[in-house]
Amino acid sequence: MAACWVWWIAAAVLIGAELVTGTFYLLAIGIAAAIGGLAAWMGTSVAMQFLIAGVLGVALTMAAHQWRIKRGVPPPQPALDVGGIVRVEKWNDDGTARVAYRGSTWDAELETPATPRAESLYITATRGSVLVLSDRRPA
Repeated sequence: MAACWVWWIAAAVLIGAELVTGTFYLLAIGIAAAIGGLAAWMGTSVAMQFLIAGVLGVALTMAAHQWRIKRGVPPPQPALDVGGIVRVEKWNDDGTARVAYRGSTWDAELETPATPRAESLYITATRGSVLVLSDRRPA
């Protein structure tokens, strides 16, 4: 089997694996392997093929990393429920409550132990599926 086919098969496997991960790092290495295969097809020595693929692999991986950093993660959006008013149905002995909100009952806890227990409270945050309540409307 010609050396170029080994490089191209490796490139296809790496790019195929990239489709599963979605990180672009394997894509960078796969492109470098494909170019290593191109170098083999052109008749360069094995050492030169590895040098070309290695240098391009490092450079493309660094480029992919920089692209991911610049793209960044968008800031978290506030929960849609923040600011909503709930009606407390039952207070538990441990300070938690069952509240009525959006046609269902939810577990809730007070924002601070000093928050007064009232019949109607405001949602200030969520912790998983637990609503965090306060007697003041959040800003």
